[in-house]
Order: sequence, then structure tokens, then C-alpha cells
Amino acid sequence: MSQRQQWTILATLIAVPILFWLLIRPVDDVPQSERTSVQIVVADGATLSQVADSLFSRRMINSRLFFEIYVRARREDRRIKAGRYQMNVGSSWASTVRQLTRGEVMTEAITIPEGFRLNQIAPRIAQLSRESIADVTTLLVSSDLGEQLDVPGPGAEGYLFPDTYRFAEGVPVAQILNAMVERYRAIWTPDRRTRLSDLGMTEREIVTLASIIQAEAQLEQEMPHISGVFHNRLERGWLLQADPTVTYALGGYRERLLFAAIDSVADSPYNTYRRRGLPPGPIGAPGEAAIDAALNPVREYLYFVARPDGSHIFTRSLAEHNQAQREVAGER
Repeated sequence: MSQRQQWTILATLIAVPILFWLLIRPVDDVPQSERTSVQIVVADGATLSQVADSLFSRRMINSRLFFEIYVRARREDRRIKAGRYQMNVGSSWASTVRQLTRGEVMTEAITIPEGFRLNQIAPRIAQLSRESIADVTTLLVSSDLGEQLDVPGPGAEGYLFPDTYRFAEGVPVAQILNAMVERYRAIWTPDRRTRLSDLGMTEREIVTLASIIQAEAQLEQEMPHISGVFHNRLERGWLLQADPTVTYALGGYRERLLFAAIDSVADSPYNTYRRRGLPPGPIGAPGEAAIDAALNPVREYLYFVARPDGSHIFTRSLAEHNQAQREVAGER
């Protein structure tokens, strides 16, 4: 081998790694002012060439060909996950491939406020899952969903725990529901299970009571007192006379609950003005504070009446309750 050939081979051995490094390094020729984030969409079933085209068009890579060689050499070509990605222009190839293979896709937040009912939760799930509101609502109110989710029932009402969740767009509805139910299960610590046993109540009964407390209370500090009123009434065999249970039977919120409306759902098992005991299941999704209040009642009172500002007057006797009602009427 001639000296020239030796020098040619040596130069090639030196030049190829340098060239490859120049290609895979962060894209330094992008002006600082343009180094923003870009969105890359990887469709289901997209080929590596299609992914490389998307990255090249967004100036995330310098060469389609060498990027494909780089990914295949790392045996990552079959590990790229579909989804919408937020990427920083100027990132290294290693960082880009890591994001694609880990499936670090963009996510959207879904917030379920405390007390929301299934028909209020459905539109938020539908928006995130890209399913129709009608289809999601039908699923949520189906009688067998509670059994499918393995919750106390009778349906899913009350067990899709109120919180903020993050999911990728187009996530299956089942994945959202499972996350909400897992969050619900997580609140049942051993201490809460012990307290449940001490009360001699079932999990469904406590969640049902907590959902009523959640609907009645605007002030968290009043929840244990509201809980105590209901516990005392249950022990005495009194009617709960909880307005939110009747509005649930009526199908929605009423600013004022008239006797005619109460009578219109007289046969409903959720009408606690006509039926003793708890209704058959929750009337909404109680938060952690409401569940704790249901488990730890302050048993001082038998009555309460709501003020216009959302707070309550608690009383021990019917005479005191009637006086409180007159006071509240004067405040309106």
C-alpha cells in the first residue's frame, strides 16, 4: 500500500467521525431569537423516514439520511411512539430520540371540581378524548360501569375523583376513567378504613353521605358539623331532608326548592324529604375533605339553615331552627 493510500485511509477515518459529529450535534446555525419550541406530530404507524422528514422540516435535524442511520444504529427505529411532541429547536439528536422513544408527548389538563356529577364530568372527558359528549355521557351513566370499574356502586357516580389530571390528546376514555378511580382508591388509607369500620358503615354509604355534604357545604370548615347533623338524623331514624338529593332526583340544580318540586319526585329513592335513610348512591363526586367529614362528624346539632352568603346557622332544637329560618328570611 502506497503512502498516499495510507494517508487517504487515515484522513477518511478521521473525517467520517467528525462529519457525523457535525451532523448529530445541536443545530447551532439557528439564530438565538429563533430557538423556540416546535410541535412534531408522529402519526400511528409512521415510518422512520416520515419522522425524519417532520424533524428536518422543523429544523430539528441537519440530515434525514444520517438521522435514520443514527436511529437504526441505536436500534431505536421501532421504539418511536406516536403522539404530538413539543421539542426545542437546537436539541441534540440523542435528546430528540430519547423524547420520541419515551413517548414524552404533549399533555392536556382536565380538572374535575369537587361535587361534579357524571353529566358535568362527561363534556370534559369528551373534549380530551375527542369522543362525542353523547357517547361519553351514555358510557358514564350506564348501570354496569360501576361494576366494570370495581367501585362500590351502584354506578360510577361519586367515584371519579375530583382532581386535575394530565393526558395526551385523544387518550382513550377508559384510561381517563381508570386514572380517576385509582385516585379515588388512593384516598382510602388504612386510617380511613379503620374509621369506616368504627362507624359500622359501608364504603358506599360514606361516599354517598360525603357527596351530600359536598353539595351542602360552601365552607370546608362547616363540613364536619353538616356531617354531624346527618349522622344524628340517621341514628334517630329521621328524614335527612337534604335539598341536594332532591335536585339530583330532579336532574339538575334549582335555586329554590319548592314543595311542588319535592312532590314531583316523591317516588324517587333519592328524595330524602320522603324516604328515610341515605339514598342508594352518591349524588356527585366528593372531595377528600368531604369524605373526611363523613368519617369524622361533629355531632352537636340536628338542624342547619343556609344563609345568603353560603354559610349556615346550626341549631339543636326545632324552635331554634325555626328562629334561624326567620333570621335568614330577613337577610334575603
